[in-house]
Amino acid sequence: MEAGMLSATDQQSMVSSFLEIAVGQSAETARQFLQATSWKLEEAIQLFYIGNEGGGTVGGSSSQIPAAENIEALAEQTSREAERNVVDEDEVRAPIPVIRGTLYDDALLYGASRMRHPESSSVPGLRNFDEEIKRPGVWEPEQGVASTAENSRDNLASLYRPPYHIMFQGSFEKAKGTASSQDKWLLVNLQSNTEFSSHKLNRDTWSNEAVSQTISTNFVFWQVYDETTEGQKVCTYYKLNIMPVILVIDPITGQKMRSWVGMVEPERLLEDLLTFMDSGPKDHHVTLSHKRPRESSSAQPQKTKVVADKSNEYEEVARALAASMESIKETSEVIPKDKHVNLTEEDEKTCLENKPDYPPLPEEPKGDKSLLCTVGFRLPDGRRVRRSFLRTDPVQLLWSFCCSQLKEAETRPFRLAQPIPGASKSLDYDTEMTFGESGLASSMISVTWE
Repeated sequence: MEAGMLSATDQQSMVSSFLEIAVGQSAETARQFLQATSWKLEEAIQLFYIGNEGGGTVGGSSSQIPAAENIEALAEQTSREAERNVVDEDEVRAPIPVIRGTLYDDALLYGASRMRHPESSSVPGLRNFDEEIKRPGVWEPEQGVASTAENSRDNLASLYRPPYHIMFQGSFEKAKGTASSQDKWLLVNLQSNTEFSSHKLNRDTWSNEAVSQTISTNFVFWQVYDETTEGQKVCTYYKLNIMPVILVIDPITGQKMRSWVGMVEPERLLEDLLTFMDSGPKDHHVTLSHKRPRESSSAQPQKTKVVADKSNEYEEVARALAASMESIKETSEVIPKDKHVNLTEEDEKTCLENKPDYPPLPEEPKGDKSLLCTVGFRLPDGRRVRRSFLRTDPVQLLWSFCCSQLKEAETRPFRLAQPIPGASKSLDYDTEMTFGESGLASSMISVTWE
């Protein structure tokens, strides 16, 4: 822009703008730089600073500013350098050198034991639990290192830490042997690194306090990855193709009793495990032996002899029944009938006087499971029933429900207990806790006569 095209006011305005940036300079100096750049303010400022790169400062005196005759030469030099830079930018830049690094120092330490390495085609059979527990690796921050709140919040890997505190450390056969000697069911969890549901089980289910306590008390828990040698053996034996899988195994025979596939919520798992908390594997086999029909080892030609033996047994049973009936008849003759009735009425009256007033039993609630508490009952007659209560309901409703299931409970006292191996925990009717406070969710209650 030529000076002739600018009015005196515009020129004075540009000079003032120049002086606001180049503090300490005179108006004459500003006018010289503006005239050298055809009154282009930005170019004049750049030219001013280029002229002061030799050691002068922005706020220096006017003696440090290049002479007027040199300003135009400086402007031409700057213009030529700019043109040369444009040409250089069109040239092809040299390629960036290839850099290779290692993400982890030790792949086996950080849970990559299932990866096949070039130097070895075999897969490690077992995980080194002791090493994983001593060295946290990716699961949690190193001890002794100052960590901020942001680092702790960002350490998401610690949420998916395997449940070392309840896991059995050893092979599958050793886990079965331990479960059999302790008369506990073997709970197996096969996981896969490629399925996020496996990590969700660690984060939500196995870390749940109720699940952890139930498993450590009633089961032997064994977790393995499907790509390890032990994991492949179990997958082949039980024909497992989808991961993750949870199995309840009879440690005596190795039979699969129950299985779950994928992510299993803590509440559902606890409810499904109630049937295995009632009795151990040995009691299960005793029950099966009583239910199993007696098989005859006699051959076909001896069928007549077998029938004769059975008829003799029937006669012996009939004679035994007749003898027992006679003894009952004699006993009834010794005790007068009216006295026997009066004694029973007196006992019933005493029981009714000592019986507490149980609260009325409301209808079984339904809806959101997070608001409910499901409890299992093993009744004296062998029945097993379940009932849901609100978490805000009082625990006394347990006694009310048992009375509704047992007719004799009106005149016969009973007690409730949690069948925990080693020491059963009796429940107190006088407690004022609710179901949510008592921790009875997904537990089994044993009902016995006093």
